[in-house]
Amino acid sequence: MVMEESQELQEEQGKNEEMGKEEVTPSADAQKIASLEAQLAQARQEAADNWNKFLRERADMDNFRKRQGRVAADRLLREKRELFQKILGVMDNVERALNYQDTMDHQGLQQALRMLMWQMNEVMRSEGLTPVATVGETFDPYVHEAIEAVEDTDKPEGEVVEEVLKGYKLGDETLRPARVKVSAGNKQAQ
Repeated sequence: MVMEESQELQEEQGKNEEMGKEEVTPSADAQKIASLEAQLAQARQEAADNWNKFLRERADMDNFRKRQGRVAADRLLREKRELFQKILGVMDNVERALNYQDTMDHQGLQQALRMLMWQMNEVMRSEGLTPVATVGETFDPYVHEAIEAVEDTDKPEGEVVEEVLKGYKLGDETLRPARVKVSAGNKQAQ
């Protein structure tokens, strides 16, 4: 009998321990779930904050692009105005010369045209436009356009002997190549 009681006690203790374990286990699971839910809520909040930051940055970038576009357009308009103001000064002088051409003699008209040419060259130079060097220079296909090869000249082969149309450079870029005649060398001497 004592053995039976001791077995019953052990069974009851085993049941109590199992019950104790069951009571401990649900609270541990509940704590884990609560902890994971808190982490999930925090991660969702961080994701929402990051999304809002992304949207603000994107809007700022769009605004920056638009502002830069307006600044560039304003600068271009201002530069055009300045250039046209300079050209209008030349045009005014052309009109004056045309109005007084009947009263000018040939030399006076030539002098007026030279002054207009000088004034226009000054406007172009102030804007960075420079003429391409031609006669006496070695032919350069980047700044010259050969329209004729001239034989029987005293000039060496490949040297520009005549400018037909003036060329211009804007900074380092060729705006319009100069049309030139180039020496083909002296064929009779060979």
